[in-house]
Amino acid sequence: MAREDLDLGALNHAMSSAQISKDKEPAAPSYYSNEDDAGGVQITCFTEVVNDTTFHFQIMRLPKQIYAWIGCNSAKLGHLYAAAPMRPNSTVGVTSILGGASDNTGSSIARRLVLKTGLNIILACNIPKNSPMIEADAEKLLVLKLISLGYTRPKSEGLSS
Repeated sequence: MAREDLDLGALNHAMSSAQISKDKEPAAPSYYSNEDDAGGVQITCFTEVVNDTTFHFQIMRLPKQIYAWIGCNSAKLGHLYAAAPMRPNSTVGVTSILGGASDNTGSSIARRLVLKTGLNIILACNIPKNSPMIEADAEKLLVLKLISLGYTRPKSEGLSS
C-alpha cells in the first residue's frame, strides 16, 4: 500500500512541475507564406501500389524547402536532384547532385514540384530509366500527397509571388 502511495505522489509531483501549454495548434498545416519558417521538420512516409508497381515515398518539410524521396520497387536512394525558383524571370533551375548525368528521370519531377510549391526541392528517386508511365504515376501520387498536406500553393499564385 505504501508503495502505491509513493508512486502516486511521484506522479502528482511530476504532473505539477510539467509545463503544459494551452496554445492551440492549427487544424491544418499551412506552409506557403512569405514569412521566415521557424518551425521544425515534418516527415511523412507512405507506400502506394499502382499497376503492379510499388512506390515508396518520404517527404520531409524543412524551413523553405522540401526533401522528397521516391523509391520504385526498392528502397534505394537513386539519383539526387536539387531544384529552386530563379529570379527575376520566374524560371526553375535544376541540377543533378548525385548520379543522373545522362538520365533526367527525376529532374523534370523536381522542376514541376518547384512550380507547384514555390519552394526549393531536393528530390531523390530510383525510377527506372525510359519508363515515362511509371514516372508519371509516381509524380501524380507525390503531388496529391503534397496537396493533401498543404505544401502546395494556390493555383492562382504565380512563381514570382
